[in-house]
Amino acid sequence: MTVTSLHDPSHREALWELENAFERGDLVSLFGRCTVSYEGRAASDLAAGDRLLLLKPDGAALVHTDEGRQPVNWQPPGSEHRAAVREGRLRVVSTRTNPAETLTVRFSDVHQLSAMPVTGGRDLDLHGSEEDLRTRILERPDLIEAGFEPRETERPSSAGPMDVFGVDADGNPVVVELKRRRVGPDAVGQLARYVRALREELGVDGDSLDADADADADAAEPEVRGVLVAPSVTDRAAERLADRGFEHVALEPTPER
Repeated sequence: MTVTSLHDPSHREALWELENAFERGDLVSLFGRCTVSYEGRAASDLAAGDRLLLLKPDGAALVHTDEGRQPVNWQPPGSEHRAAVREGRLRVVSTRTNPAETLTVRFSDVHQLSAMPVTGGRDLDLHGSEEDLRTRILERPDLIEAGFEPRETERPSSAGPMDVFGVDADGNPVVVELKRRRVGPDAVGQLARYVRALREELGVDGDSLDADADADADAAEPEVRGVLVAPSVTDRAAERLADRGFEHVALEPTPER
């Protein structure tokens, strides 16, 4: 694979390389000091700053800063890239027609330009997904606990679809939240919302399920349980699970070979 890389090119040098890269269908990265403007369904402007511009052969354009994983501005695949030098500055324009949108990046300084052919890897074969985790549990419910019986997946609730809904050996409703990676307190909060929604749906008052509740009330109101399935949890998440009376089952999306 041939990679072209220019360090501190002149604006004309950068233009020539961009035109060649566009013709070859290369992936291009440009880093330098620039302003960014967008016109289309709305309008926006970014003042001068050091940013990374990625231009993909499928027409996508992404402007990144030093924060976050999302671009601060972008154009979708299907756009058209053009470049020119105007008033001594490199200008890169990405446009699409439906809807009419234009992203314009004007560089006062180009610090780095790289162009490279990128092929393959478009068909993502995802392993270790939450769907894999769900499949493991449906095939082997005892991974949750002995006697667990899955009843529904993506069960609708006022808080959104539950990953797995089932009952335990005593017939108590169980909400199972699946996470394929190590998780923190947010995952516990998500599970709590599902449990609360199910309690409301079943007419179960979680506060009444205490030591003072009489036997008849306990029989009439089953305990709605929450189980978080994830490879591991943070200490803070473990504390919140304990506070809410939820449980954690340490489980990887795919079994170890």
